[in-house]
Amino acid sequence: MDRGRKGVGAEIDLSAIVADIAAEMAAAPDRGRPADYIPPLAAVDPNRFGIAVIEMDGTCHLAGDADEAFSIQSISKVFALTLALGHVGDQLWRRVGVEPSGSAFNSIVQLEAEHGIPRNPFINAGAIVVADILLGRHEPREAIGETLRFVRALAGDDTIVIDRAVAEAELATGHRNAALANYMRSFGNIHHPAERTLGVYFHQCALAMSCRQLALAGRYLMAAGANPGTGRQVVSRLRARRINALMMTCGHYDGSGEFAFRVGLPGKSGVGGGILAVAPGRASIAVWSPGLNARGNSQLGTLALERLVQRTGWSAFEAG
Repeated sequence: MDRGRKGVGAEIDLSAIVADIAAEMAAAPDRGRPADYIPPLAAVDPNRFGIAVIEMDGTCHLAGDADEAFSIQSISKVFALTLALGHVGDQLWRRVGVEPSGSAFNSIVQLEAEHGIPRNPFINAGAIVVADILLGRHEPREAIGETLRFVRALAGDDTIVIDRAVAEAELATGHRNAALANYMRSFGNIHHPAERTLGVYFHQCALAMSCRQLALAGRYLMAAGANPGTGRQVVSRLRARRINALMMTCGHYDGSGEFAFRVGLPGKSGVGGGILAVAPGRASIAVWSPGLNARGNSQLGTLALERLVQRTGWSAFEAG
């Protein structure tokens, strides 16, 4: 159903659209289930919902719990990848692929057949390799600090923090991630002791941000690699396009095809219930609802983004 879709050149009342979506999500009966394998995430109120849409000129459209911080989890992989590409450039792709996995985000199945090279940087194995690259010759504390400073600079907000309780819970429960790291180390694709690399990875995933902060941080991906707030080129136009491509094809794990079919924008999800989506040239979008669907992506976040593109006509697959 294409309710309220605006044609080319038509005016869009984004504030009204965002408010309508938030009202619909507040009344939605099927909210999914919060992740239960990380205790702090399991304790989050499933009735929470936030949305932030930030246009190229900086205009913010907010509704619901858009200013409540949540654990961004795997959305952080977008920022970590951006940083790592700045460190080593395209050499990164010798250690991580660019293909969709078709498997769960924490699967170990493909690593043996593919000699310890993860399919892409957004599954857990690939993100652990990216964390190993960020570690470089630094202490874990320095690498974690660099990531935090980077995200704060992107959002223009020094109040963003790492949730220590979430990081500690991930360290205590992340046995499968430890298995992935050690398995890749056996192939020589993790260069540091696994526990040091995992420390960087778990703290990165424990970044706590609101929808407003997350949408602000993602602006460079809608603006050909430049931060519209500062004019600073964060990454090259080509690199921004390739990160968006990976978000489209790999950003929702084995649900990426369905997300592209339903929403049609580059997006990256996290098991904290957040999704960062990009309408190139138009807006940076963040949604949050902690209840997940069967594939580990936000149930209402996905629905909200589907409603947004229906009402605006935004799509990576057609001119508008």
